[in-house]
Amino acid sequence: MNSKINWKQKLSSRKFWVALIGLTTAVLAMVKMEASSIEQISTIIMSFGTLIAYVIAEGFIDAKRIENTEKPRE
Repeated sequence: MNSKINWKQKLSSRKFWVALIGLTTAVLAMVKMEASSIEQISTIIMSFGTLIAYVIAEGFIDAKRIENTEKPRE
């Protein structure tokens, strides 16, 4: 069993970000934070999730592009 975590895959996963928002929302509701504040915090988390997924995806695309241009032609 491989216990190594693939953080690139985790951080670009929509399921991960939805789970994080769910946890955050539950904790903030438990401490009786105002609903508008919870909504703002959830929005900020999703914004970071979107940004991180975009950066990882673009890095993957750039790496593939470089890999394809460096292959010797036959």
